Amino acid sequence: MTVTKVKAPFRADQVGSLLRTETLKQAKKDFKEGKINAEQLREVELQEIKKIVDKQIEAGLQVVTEGEFGRDWWHSTFMEHLLGAEGYIPEQGYNFASQETDPYDVRLVGKVAYNPNHPFFQQAKDLLEIVGDRAVAKFTIPSPNQFFHPDILNGQYKDFDEFAPDIIAAYRETIQEFYRIGVRYLQLDDVYLAVIATAPFSPEEKKYRAELAVHVVNSILEGKPEDLTVTTHVCRGNYRSDYSFAGGYDDIAPIIFANEKVDGFFLEYDDERSGSFEPLKYIPKGGPRVVLGLVTSKTGKLENKETIKARVEEASQYVPLEQLCISPQCGFASTHHGNILTEEEQWAKLKFVAETAKEIWG
Repeated sequence: MTVTKVKAPFRADQVGSLLRTETLKQAKKDFKEGKINAEQLREVELQEIKKIVDKQIEAGLQVVTEGEFGRDWWHSTFMEHLLGAEGYIPEQGYNFASQETDPYDVRLVGKVAYNPNHPFFQQAKDLLEIVGDRAVAKFTIPSPNQFFHPDILNGQYKDFDEFAPDIIAAYRETIQEFYRIGVRYLQLDDVYLAVIATAPFSPEEKKYRAELAVHVVNSILEGKPEDLTVTTHVCRGNYRSDYSFAGGYDDIAPIIFANEKVDGFFLEYDDERSGSFEPLKYIPKGGPRVVLGLVTSKTGKLENKETIKARVEEASQYVPLEQLCISPQCGFASTHHGNILTEEEQWAKLKFVAETAKEIWG
């Protein structure tokens, strides 16, 4: 593989997850019912991943993902396979705006550490082989900040400060292995940043949490190879077209936007819940690209191109146009349930992003 730095994020990019196909849904159901084994399930996953990779390229995207077809939940399927962690079924799920999720979570049962046999490494290899040189393959994992919850720590550490060095070490080695495999575009999905931005913490608590979040991400990126692109997606929750958090980026922007050393920020801006573009003024000029999530993945209704162009122009008052990109605001299926839209509407959205970006940037 060549080691030329990927020009990512792309003008037309995407967050990652895609609606599970009916064939894949049936295979996962058969697996859970014991009708097929893990190897047979993976065969179906790969068959369907090949199809969606082709569809993404046909939509005009330069960057493709495996749609998170090998996982049930965007975060827990990765987190539970680090050493010292396990998945479990709690008494209740997460509370979203209008519903409660299926109960499933992750907790620590020991000191967290790198797992050299993490199943995501093989998934990344498979994606790279399927894509070849036809496009850039992006692989997504949850941010290490997703572990910063008392329920997840589960009494294994006395506080976040004691925990931070171990999760940093685990992620550093994980990133190195992804790079060794051939991954050159990696995305960290981070709901925790939205928690900090919108939760009623005191100013002092917000500052502590935001500074710790930046420290952890910057620490895992220390010594990052020059030709590895790492971005972060600030997510407000995505479950069956519902959301968890509402509010702008104002409270975290002076710390997160100004100091987190990623190559790009994927920011949700598909409705009024996201606040204004003004916090983008903290993004360093000439620094990370800002991917404006202006196209919603929560409904199938297609946006108006002129409206999107006007929104990009508005954002360019705070970040130069050459530093901006566009994408859907989130994935289409952060969990295996998927959002409430059809596969045809999903592909239309991605094609719309590619076409609109081409009209803006050429």
